[in-house]
Amino acid sequence: RISSKTRQKRIRKAIERSVRRTAPYLPEYLPSELLEKYSFPPLKETVTQLHLPEGVDPKELNAFKDVYHRRMIYEDLFLFQLALAVRKAGLEREKAPRITVPPDFLRRFEENLPFSLTGAQRRVLREILSDMERENPMNRLLQGDVGSGKTVVAAGAVFAAVRAGYQAAVMVPTEILARQHFEKLGEVLRSFGITAGLLTGSLTPAQKRSVYRHIREGTLKVVIGTHALIQDRVEFSKLGLVVIDEQHRFGVMQRKLLLEKGKGLYPHCLVMSATPIPRTLALSLYGDLEVSVLDEMPPGRREVRTSLLFESERDSLIEAIRREVSQGNRVYIVYPLIEESESLALKSAVEEFERWKRDLEGVRVLLLHGRMSDREKEEVMERFRDEGDVLVSTTVIEVGIDVPTATLMIVESAHRFGLSQLHQLRGRVGRSDRPSCCYLVVPDDLRRDQEAMRRLRVLVKTSDGFEVAEMDMKLRGPGELLGVSQSGYFGFNVANLARSYDRGVLERAREDARELLRRDPRLRNHPELRSVLLYRYGERMDLSGVA
Repeated sequence: RISSKTRQKRIRKAIERSVRRTAPYLPEYLPSELLEKYSFPPLKETVTQLHLPEGVDPKELNAFKDVYHRRMIYEDLFLFQLALAVRKAGLEREKAPRITVPPDFLRRFEENLPFSLTGAQRRVLREILSDMERENPMNRLLQGDVGSGKTVVAAGAVFAAVRAGYQAAVMVPTEILARQHFEKLGEVLRSFGITAGLLTGSLTPAQKRSVYRHIREGTLKVVIGTHALIQDRVEFSKLGLVVIDEQHRFGVMQRKLLLEKGKGLYPHCLVMSATPIPRTLALSLYGDLEVSVLDEMPPGRREVRTSLLFESERDSLIEAIRREVSQGNRVYIVYPLIEESESLALKSAVEEFERWKRDLEGVRVLLLHGRMSDREKEEVMERFRDEGDVLVSTTVIEVGIDVPTATLMIVESAHRFGLSQLHQLRGRVGRSDRPSCCYLVVPDDLRRDQEAMRRLRVLVKTSDGFEVAEMDMKLRGPGELLGVSQSGYFGFNVANLARSYDRGVLERAREDARELLRRDPRLRNHPELRSVLLYRYGERMDLSGVA
């Protein structure tokens, strides 16, 4: 048996041999003007010093503050920004259907609604309609806080497309969300004489064939669905608009498959996110998109009162639940895990469901979690809406679930969730004019963890999703905010956007990438850079424009 010390020694030797053999021949791909601008060392020196440091302060190395790490951080962010800029330029070369509306379109749209639009909704709809009138594809991110009214804005865009003779497709990540959009969006569209169709995996083969036929023949103008929309058998007659909800849950290639169903013309694309992202970060992370923000809440929405509770105060929780149920209201209790984990001693939905049934005798308690089939989830949600009192669940209810009579949200082991995720969960209540509360339940010994308590008190102090997101980003980085891993989604090797230095570099890298593409749109004068860019992002971001 080889001892771990010997094994480590052998690995270090192998790394040293490899670096000394290959580093001198690594081709430089960062443009010389950028190396000069930031006084970055050449790639061969950078790789050698990071693996076999000589004359470098170890403290600086460990803190990523040395010039070699700074070059690698910049490189990660520059390549990412360059990929976004190339993608945006490629989209601008595509031809899209020109969807024009009469000057009084917005007024007539609003007259048919049972409520008035907010100033923010009108502003954002004007931005979207202006994009759709151009012959280049709209590629716009619509973000807003929980309950800010994104669905009705999407309905306005869909109505404009259908009125102009085109079809619209709305893609969402889950079947529960698809059915909910089908009901809510469908209700708005019906007031304009438009019938929407639903396409999800759980439809029977006969139902699917019928939907396919109506989409193909153009008799179905609006279809709302899950990944089922991107299957080969789905053929649109005249697709003019694609709306993608919770866009961070779909890969670039999945979005591309839907957008390619436009038959000669590239459909306009509106992507929506219910997770507020600080605007400067959104502009940098989604550099290929224009950004619209709904920063105003519809009148009548009450603020959800948020409190911290310790596990020893369980009796007051039971009392609060019984009080809400006696008033005809509904309650969510959310857990971070489905079953008990030995590695993380967290309460699980399945185990605690049994306990809540015992403690809440006479109350109708239901269970929902991610391992259920789509059909089972839908049945549970229907029962909860119609006759249930309490829903014990995992974070499967985090996004989009809309039950107006739900007024109490209890999040167990709240310290295990990110702030933005907790804000999303809190947004499942307070969806009517009834007073609503959210209890964040934590173990008693967390009283001593000042950092965790400070973090959770952010939610007690503010109900502004953008403020919460700003704090979440500072504490956990944007990977948590977006629900993705930074290495997986962004392709970063060294950069980490939780560090304020790296976020500052992101903006500079964005400007540098745009300037380079302005001078060399297809990177013909930078073949090495083009090769690295295609290797890192070619498939992930569909960079066929420079391939």
